[in-house]
Amino acid sequence: MPEGDTVWHTAAVLRDALAGKTLTRCDIRVPRYATVDLTGRLVDEVLSRGKHLFIRAGPASIHSHLKMDGSWRVGRHRVDHRVRIILEAGDIRAVGIDLGVLEILDREHDQDVVAHLGPDLLGADWDPAVAAANLMAEPQRPLAETLLDQRVMAGIGNVYCNELCFVAGLRPTSPVSAVANPDRLVARARDMLWANRSRWARCTTGDTRPGRQLWVYGRQGMACRRCGTPIAYDHTGDRVAYWCPACQR
Repeated sequence: MPEGDTVWHTAAVLRDALAGKTLTRCDIRVPRYATVDLTGRLVDEVLSRGKHLFIRAGPASIHSHLKMDGSWRVGRHRVDHRVRIILEAGDIRAVGIDLGVLEILDREHDQDVVAHLGPDLLGADWDPAVAAANLMAEPQRPLAETLLDQRVMAGIGNVYCNELCFVAGLRPTSPVSAVANPDRLVARARDMLWANRSRWARCTTGDTRPGRQLWVYGRQGMACRRCGTPIAYDHTGDRVAYWCPACQR
């Protein structure tokens, strides 16, 4: 599931592949932008902002959001109906697959689409004090709902949301007012994403062995790693929630 760390890593891969190179092919398979051709433009910057990714070439900026299933691949990936864009620079090919959002923006104003976001957990604008204040702004709001709100801090998805609730010792439905130390929670959020920014296999437990990387996410019915209680889950809401009935109040 793409979250801020995945997008940061994806931007790094695309930057290594395309930055400083001239596009020799630009094939956009979204009707609204099908006539846009950036062939001949120099790719001079690739950056991420929360879960958003920008590829800047000349006066244009290719803005994408992976949503639930999207990805960017570098290499000779098979082109099928899922591909939304193909960029080539000589023998290098990058394809965007199942992108939830793909649009071409005026480079000078491309950050307008992310102006509403809170501090980026992996960005230069990261400000823990602002993030903590945003977190506590609505004390009765459920913790999971608040963590998933990108206006609070940008980059957390459902995996990190559930893992953060576990390390905070609170159930996803707990009110934000139950958070004893907001500064510590936002620091944990930053630490989790920062530790995973350069790898695809996400780990929050500190144990990178297969099957031991996560505390609760995806582990319904399995024993809690701390106390052995079976992990509970609820799939009736917009997002699946996981928690330990004993460790999380």
